[in-house]
Amino acid sequence: MNDELIKIKKNVESIYPEIADRIIPLYPGIEICYLTFSSDSLSVQHKAMPHIIQINYCKAGQIIWEMKNGNRIYLNPGDFSVHTMKVCTDSVLRFPSGIYQGLTIYVDLQKSSDNPPELLKDSNILETILPEKFRQNDSPAFLAGNEQTENIFSAFYDQPEMLKLPYQKIKVLELLLYISKMGFISQNKLAECQSELIETIRKIHDQLLQCMEQRITIEELSKQYLINPTTLKNAFKSVYGTSLAAHIKEHRMEQAAKMLKETDMTIAEIAQAVGYDSQSKFTVAFKAHFKVLPKEYRKI
Repeated sequence: MNDELIKIKKNVESIYPEIADRIIPLYPGIEICYLTFSSDSLSVQHKAMPHIIQINYCKAGQIIWEMKNGNRIYLNPGDFSVHTMKVCTDSVLRFPSGIYQGLTIYVDLQKSSDNPPELLKDSNILETILPEKFRQNDSPAFLAGNEQTENIFSAFYDQPEMLKLPYQKIKVLELLLYISKMGFISQNKLAECQSELIETIRKIHDQLLQCMEQRITIEELSKQYLINPTTLKNAFKSVYGTSLAAHIKEHRMEQAAKMLKETDMTIAEIAQAVGYDSQSKFTVAFKAHFKVLPKEYRKI
């Protein structure tokens, strides 16, 4: 374990001894820590460590992490954040509900890149991709949870004792792969993305998923929720990591694939159900996404 992480662990344990011995080594330079707090706030002091990336996931409760430079991280259940441990020096964690449960993953870029996990060798994730995304930017990155991230994080919990470590090792690699392909934009500063805006973006997201058969435009959403179209697009990408159009298209394709496997609906009916006004347009989009035609996918 990194010497500075040991100091941080001891500092937190002196206040919250219940988390003792919960930092678990997974690979050289990659560790995970499960956290449970019953408190209003916690101050964290440590030296700046730009070579260590910290990934924080909220399972229950809520956290507001106030950084020294004025940035804030708002995490609700399912949300996660990523930043270097240069960003969070002399910071304060506040727990509005008085409780918090989650996990933190530490990635020491120096140690892990010298001896990367076998599956990440030659990927440049630890050597180049993650350093370029986070070491050159002093703002934390935040993503609201989605189906894919929840599938990853949920597997860190409630596993049989003998399977815990294998799941932790597999899922941390899947998480690093996911983060490495996400496009974080310069507007992704949480000081500019207040909790009210995040909540509105969530509502927009839920509305779009509930009405996939409709083609609702950015302009219509902008008028409905009284948000500037550019602000809406930037905020959506900050929260969900991709553009609104790309994110919803991904859900449309997933829903269409599910319908093809689980229902007897015709391809034309499925196309209409996921927002395509013609079977031909849907077929082109489906093949571009899954590399097979809908009728072929149904037979697989």
